[in-house]
Amino acid sequence: AVGSCRRRRLAPLNEDNGRFLLLAALIAAYLSAGATVFSALESPSEAAAQLRWNRTLHNFSRIFNISLPELRAFLRSYEAAMAAGIRVDALRPRWDFPGAFYFVGTVVSTIGFGMTTPATVAGKLFLIIYGLFGCAGTILFFNLFLERIISLLAFIMRACYERQLQRSGLLPPNFQRGSAVSGVGSLVGWKPSVYHVMLILGIFAVTLSCCASAMYTAVEGWNYVDSLYYCFVTFSTIGFGDLVSNQKATYQHQGLYRFGNFMFILLGVCCIYSLFNVISIVIKQILNWVLKKFECRCCPKCHKSSTRLSRRNAITPGARLRRHNVTAEAEGQYDSDTEGRRLSGEMISMRELTASNKVSLAILQKQLSETANGYPRNVCINTRQNGFSAGVGALAIMNNRLAETSDSR
Repeated sequence: AVGSCRRRRLAPLNEDNGRFLLLAALIAAYLSAGATVFSALESPSEAAAQLRWNRTLHNFSRIFNISLPELRAFLRSYEAAMAAGIRVDALRPRWDFPGAFYFVGTVVSTIGFGMTTPATVAGKLFLIIYGLFGCAGTILFFNLFLERIISLLAFIMRACYERQLQRSGLLPPNFQRGSAVSGVGSLVGWKPSVYHVMLILGIFAVTLSCCASAMYTAVEGWNYVDSLYYCFVTFSTIGFGDLVSNQKATYQHQGLYRFGNFMFILLGVCCIYSLFNVISIVIKQILNWVLKKFECRCCPKCHKSSTRLSRRNAITPGARLRRHNVTAEAEGQYDSDTEGRRLSGEMISMRELTASNKVSLAILQKQLSETANGYPRNVCINTRQNGFSAGVGALAIMNNRLAETSDSR
């Protein structure tokens, strides 16, 4: 049993690979379930619409004595004109400066409605280069927005948490954040909860969508459900293009409406992007919980070792940080390297393991309080690792700033 456990631990399917494969399988199942539901919902309506259109086409051909091939050729020309942006009713110009600005905004934000597309070869080639740097810069802007909104929420939640402690008598009434934070045990290691942040972002996203939907209902003439649908499709950067705002030739208070439309789309995309990243952290925690259920149970020692050392950011024995005082305190607890060694035959010192865990815990606690306490974020988990070891992009931001993403939980 111990040999099989060791072979399983040495297998290339580690925790990261297992989480990736599990997520891929769940996404495939999620896509299949979604395709099944949408096929069941929309397929009957599509078949009925096709039947009505064929009946209308034959009736029109019979009444006006027009052959079906000629009628179909005319309809193809109409479809080509519609794809080029030509409508029966008067619409605003697509490629004047406001229309072109609206187009490039949908390009760099990856919304891509599709109602406006470049028709020239030069325009298509320029779009490739323009979108390459524009999308990269916009993603960076979304990540910086995520970092700022998490910092703001941490500051507000920290103030509420301190006020709650003061009301309960755990903090003095004249407590100041910058002075005695380290001396108050109730505030050591405090950090905003990922679930609270997700709830706040969700409420803000719903409120923003409801306000934007009210504006679109009043100005565009859509019903409220279609307006909510447009808000989600746009804010999530899906951008189907079946509903597109600001396309009529004229509006009442047109300048004010264009500004409001721009601000709602900008704030909505940033907010939904942040919410998606918080939800991704929760999904990652669920995947970790599922993986724990599949861990090896045959050997208690193996299970205990894998539970402690298989974390992504855990500090392994032998990688101690000698410059920390916590290591020196831990080393004084044992007289020799042979004390506390495991009985499983592995050449791992319990002294090194305890010291490494204490160092890791101390650094994690410092990182947990950085955002709320305003301390500079210049501590890394393991100085021997490269710059990508703590994650890259929005996921790394969330891991560094929210409580439930730490490996100690």
